[in-house]
Amino acid sequence: MSTGKKFAALAAVAIMAGSSFAGLSTVHTPTVSANTVASKPVKVTFWHAMAGPYKDALQKRIDAFNKSQSKYEIVATAQGDYTTLNQKIMAGAKSKTLPVMAQTIYTQVPDYVKDGIVTSLQPQVDGKNGLSKKQLNNIYPGFLQQSKYKGEFYSAPFSASVREMFYNKTLLKKYSLSVPKTWDETAKMSEVLKKDGIATVGFDKSFDMEWNSMARSAGVSLVTNKNKVNVDSKKAVAAAKLITDMVSEGTAKTAGSDIYGTSNFVNGKTALTFSSSAGITATKAAAAKDFDWGTAPLPSYKGKSATVLAGNSLVVTATATKNQQAGAWAFMKYLMSDKQTEKWAESTGYLPITKKATKSVAYKAYLKKNPLAQAASDSLPGAFSDTAFLGYQDYHTNLLNAVDSMLTKKTPASDALKTLSDQTKKTLKENK
Repeated sequence: MSTGKKFAALAAVAIMAGSSFAGLSTVHTPTVSANTVASKPVKVTFWHAMAGPYKDALQKRIDAFNKSQSKYEIVATAQGDYTTLNQKIMAGAKSKTLPVMAQTIYTQVPDYVKDGIVTSLQPQVDGKNGLSKKQLNNIYPGFLQQSKYKGEFYSAPFSASVREMFYNKTLLKKYSLSVPKTWDETAKMSEVLKKDGIATVGFDKSFDMEWNSMARSAGVSLVTNKNKVNVDSKKAVAAAKLITDMVSEGTAKTAGSDIYGTSNFVNGKTALTFSSSAGITATKAAAAKDFDWGTAPLPSYKGKSATVLAGNSLVVTATATKNQQAGAWAFMKYLMSDKQTEKWAESTGYLPITKKATKSVAYKAYLKKNPLAQAASDSLPGAFSDTAFLGYQDYHTNLLNAVDSMLTKKTPASDALKTLSDQTKKTLKENK
């Protein structure tokens, strides 16, 4: 081989070798880095208001989700009670330190939307990984009401309770009384109990939720999704008057400074009381070991049954990236699955949000072991949510003031609710 040919051959080898080493130095390192980045799940920070056993139950759901896939990682932080959580969300919005996802009371969502704190979930609901019509129909209507604001999904249902009736089995047996199914039957019980100084019904400090449920049974939405105010309609006034008349006659009593009617109930001062289904645990703790009691749906009114939902939802903040939004939605959808909502209900006493979950073999077995939880489940078909609107917090404060006026100042229901109507219309006008 000539010297020129040898040089050309060596040069070719050198170029090939150089290319190989160049590949190791310029391609190999980024490839490792890219794979490393790809292997890390998208971190989804989550602020919530769960404490004690509820916090532990939530963490179990989070751990199960994180283990079920490798694309996302939910990292939760407890922020205190709901008031504190709301304050931290507002502060986080100002300091730009919001989490990806947060727990909230659904009536706060309108304010969060106005302030640009949360983002719409409608693209997620309608998207490839969204909810089909069949899946939406599987969720109880009351929960879907909570999740929408101005026709769009801004939150996902999570934990909820209903208003229900607790009854003293011993007292009913003693006076040969049955568990009332209607408000008329409830009123008739008073004829027997009043003579011995026992009030038939025990309310919390305020009877706003029972009144709301009665009004809905009569076909009245106190504030519609089109901002029509019906709080002083004839049917709403009649429902409030029924309650105030019972209080005036001594056949019903409110808790006053006790706030909740639990104390009067467990001490035998009332045969019935109304409470959140989430209040079963507190009632158990307050009652003597031999206190014999049960639960039932709220009495029907005007031939229909309705009960107002309370609880919390999940939102995604406006600062979340597309990948973070997708991760938050994946977790929300996981929690809304029949299996997971049923497990959450068993662990906490909250209600399953889907129809299939309440009819599942596992949940039926749970109810058999925990009969006090049956009434809440039976109440779900008639459960509803208030309309959420800008200024709702002011409206709710005014509502409680109206009830207090009826109870402590003996203001006629028609007058107190007319004032509430005027205040609500003003609130809606100011928040257009």
